[in-house]
Amino acid sequence: MIRLLVKPANALISGYSFLKSSVTGVTAVYGMPVSIGVELTNYCNLNCPECLSGSDMMVRERGFMKTDLFDKIINELKPYIFNLNLFFQGEPMLHPQFFLFLNKSLNINTTVSTNGHFLTEENSEKLVSSGLKRLVVSLDGMDQNTYSTYRVNGDLNKVLRGIKNVSEALKKKSSSMKLIIQFLVNRNNEHQIPAVKHFVHEMKASLKLKSMQIINNESFETWLPSLKKFRRYKLQNNQYIIKNPLPDRCARLWFNPLITWDGKVLPCCFDKDAQHVMGNINDDSFREIWDGPKYRIFRKRLFSGRDTIDICGNCTSGLRGVRY
Repeated sequence: MIRLLVKPANALISGYSFLKSSVTGVTAVYGMPVSIGVELTNYCNLNCPECLSGSDMMVRERGFMKTDLFDKIINELKPYIFNLNLFFQGEPMLHPQFFLFLNKSLNINTTVSTNGHFLTEENSEKLVSSGLKRLVVSLDGMDQNTYSTYRVNGDLNKVLRGIKNVSEALKKKSSSMKLIIQFLVNRNNEHQIPAVKHFVHEMKASLKLKSMQIINNESFETWLPSLKKFRRYKLQNNQYIIKNPLPDRCARLWFNPLITWDGKVLPCCFDKDAQHVMGNINDDSFREIWDGPKYRIFRKRLFSGRDTIDICGNCTSGLRGVRY
């Protein structure tokens, strides 16, 4: 009974510490995270131009997470977390031991996001039988030309077939796993929103229409859609900036850390190239890092000037009126 109370109690404590810190401006962290992201790999099979991994702009080393490192993360954090995201940069299903990680995530509310190129019939049946809570599949066009404008080197037919495989496996296995189709709305594919809605309905899936993050300053006019609700940027003084007013607070620093394939603990999922490493799980426990000096300094900096932190320049936390 006591174990069942640990997660909700931790969530209340974490929420209280965030609210207290927001009101007083004095950072305090009393609990542990309620959700974490774990990067299985930062390798990818595609070359998406506005993705740090796919565009080959990533500076940090590439690799695959070791299972013993994952064991250490789960053993320490499983009592506290409600959600686990098994993705970050890269394609998680490229990991040779991908399904072993899923097995180790049993009894945790787990989400996997994939570009859909590895959803064979066999893999789809294994996914829907694994206990996975949500599978997010990226589908950014309804014909090959449109799709490959962003998903460079991608095969639309393979992705569509993969989605159908998952849909059929869900029905066959009577699985409760939720299938979510994610559509990054941009200037090249926005006209295909009705078509993707029709396809998603046929697959008995859910649709997430999402605004696109742009990392190349010269590419805004290439990608920004005409539909303003899908634009997370505005033009100001002849340059595009995030519409987010960036208030000097962010719940991610209290609830949602990210751990890279090699054990680096990052403040959030917007630190894609690990520019703000809070510590490494290979060297210290997560709690030591979570309560450590680097995290304290970073949280304090957030309260004194979030708009001066580089990774916040694309952040959607606090953004209103935009689909993200």
